[in-house]
Amino acid sequence: MPSYKTRDLKESRAKNIAEMRAMNDKAQAESRDLSGEERKRFDELDSEVRVQSNRLSDAEKLEQFEKFEASGEPVGGEMQRELRNYSIAKAVSEAGEGNLSGLEAEVHSELAMGRNNVRGVMIPTDVILEQRDLLTSGSAGNMVATDLGAMTDRRRAALKISTMGATVMRGLNGNLELPRLTASGTAAWVAENADATKSDVSFEKTGMSPKTVSAEYALSRRLMLQNNQALEPILRSDLAWLLASKLDAAAISGGGTNEPTGILQDINVTSITGGALSSDLTADLIAALEADDVTGTAAFLTNNKVMATARKLKDANNKAFTLAETFHGQRVEHSTSVPANLGALTDKNALIYGEWASLYLGYWSGIDLLVNPYHASVASKGGVLLHAFLDCDVVVRHPEGFTWCEVD
Repeated sequence: MPSYKTRDLKESRAKNIAEMRAMNDKAQAESRDLSGEERKRFDELDSEVRVQSNRLSDAEKLEQFEKFEASGEPVGGEMQRELRNYSIAKAVSEAGEGNLSGLEAEVHSELAMGRNNVRGVMIPTDVILEQRDLLTSGSAGNMVATDLGAMTDRRRAALKISTMGATVMRGLNGNLELPRLTASGTAAWVAENADATKSDVSFEKTGMSPKTVSAEYALSRRLMLQNNQALEPILRSDLAWLLASKLDAAAISGGGTNEPTGILQDINVTSITGGALSSDLTADLIAALEADDVTGTAAFLTNNKVMATARKLKDANNKAFTLAETFHGQRVEHSTSVPANLGALTDKNALIYGEWASLYLGYWSGIDLLVNPYHASVASKGGVLLHAFLDCDVVVRHPEGFTWCEVD
């Protein structure tokens, strides 16, 4: 449902257009041009309508972003269902030959629309960053299709940020500013017939701009020639993890130099005094958010070392505490992407508690795959060098939605 603001803008614009239509119809009915006063009024209304249209467009964009924030999920639909039939191997192979076709060609055209710097084939992030079980091999020589045994993927750090409920925005173009109210005014009781007390409100905005994460690796001629079927899961799992893991790590602790500033490095996110893991420490983290009136869905994120400690905590009778008791019934996830080298002696672990919808992930592109058969390292061998680029950013829109500490 449109907000009051967009509804008012639409009604006001419609009123002005109706007045312009009435003046024009009257002049045509009398077989004359607009009079001097009518022309002046018509031009004034025209300017107002253009301004209202621009404001309406901005307001509708902000409404859409707020819907993303509330749900923490990307927009789905028919395209996502069609992407189940999308083949990265086909896209890469055909792009190298310059004859992209079918669904892969349609998706590339849509993602590349309005962009002048696309040199390769555009791959949708929903395809390459999706979570699924895939098979790869660590050796290209084992990919030849001669009675291959079952293959298994290598162990990887769990990707957690999107699944924690971060707000995801796709299809961005220019830089994005996210305004928010930071301080309200004041209310006061007044005597009869007395003036109200004036107060001010404060606003600030958080900016997002595209930052590029890239990866590349060589594909041999024989690998592409002899086992295109096995190439598909390699491209999906390995390349997806290379990019997604960098984005995950940056969201947690990115330093801000050529990469996003993560939660642990954001100077506006407060931390509390840490120590040994205990239910008291996790209670303090929860209380820190409650003190800032944070009421959204929150969860803990830490690493495997903290989780190992949590499973060993026992009471005075040597009975192990459950994770629900240690973390007060809150959801807790872990990943080796969460730092385990904090503190003066680089031996402390990070424990984050947050309202994860306050973390924004922005995508300015799909995965841009550039198939390069001309690079000196592969040209003479008949292979290709596969470059992958993703333009994205991460910001903590509401710093009060997170707190963290160092755990022994």
